[in-house]
Amino acid sequence: MERSETWRRELETERAMKNDFMARHVESPFVAGRVPFHDLKYFPPDARYRVSAALVRRESPAEAYLRTNRDNQAVMRDLGELTFSLAGRELRLRVFHAGEGVGTSVFVPFRDLTSGRESYGAGRYVTLELNEADRYELDFNRAFNPYCAYTDEFECPFPPAENDLPVAVRAGERVWAADVNPRTPSSVVLARTPRRLVRASRPGPARARRPTGAGARKRPRSARTGRRGRRGSGRGRGSSPSRRPSRARAGSAARA
Repeated sequence: MERSETWRRELETERAMKNDFMARHVESPFVAGRVPFHDLKYFPPDARYRVSAALVRRESPAEAYLRTNRDNQAVMRDLGELTFSLAGRELRLRVFHAGEGVGTSVFVPFRDLTSGRESYGAGRYVTLELNEADRYELDFNRAFNPYCAYTDEFECPFPPAENDLPVAVRAGERVWAADVNPRTPSSVVLARTPRRLVRASRPGPARARRPTGAGARKRPRSARTGRRGRRGSGRGRGSSPSRRPSRARAGSAARA
């Protein structure tokens, strides 16, 4: 009983700290994207969604490509599958590592029967720290939304189809804005298309024409092709960073 109360207090503290981060920190998607903030929404803590899981590793990690909200591909390493029991069913989730810079942190994206209704339609994330025994506490009460759930200025990877759970996971973070909750990952991509067309059709400022012929000078390659992006974490403090599109990292997103 005492351990259960400690777990609840820790969970409530984490949620309060994340609200503070999201409201104030420069790396918050709300601050960076100038989105009006209100407290994040959660399902009530429920110990039934804390389960024991085992990681069944591949013989060697395989390269995997996860679709993103910008219809790009995020490159990950597929480590294997978490096996666990929930709601009387034996279930599996694929586990991904985002590469350099995240250490032993792994990324478990998933959808469930609440997705597109009570929770964000494109899916949620859980992160774990690898250990030698490959035994884990999989706590869905700590499931969180990617940054693209709040603003499309950030890019985030979607769960693969294999990570669609056939049960309702009423634990962790809920949808932030129910009136704009996409039903599926594809809905997110389709919803972005009209906005991209509108932005592309807006006339920009007049640009000076570059000289041609003998008087023209080539710029260094780095000046022609450089791409910059803001790094941000899907969980707030302590999460792994993210990169620009096509190499987007787990648990977070790269800003446009």
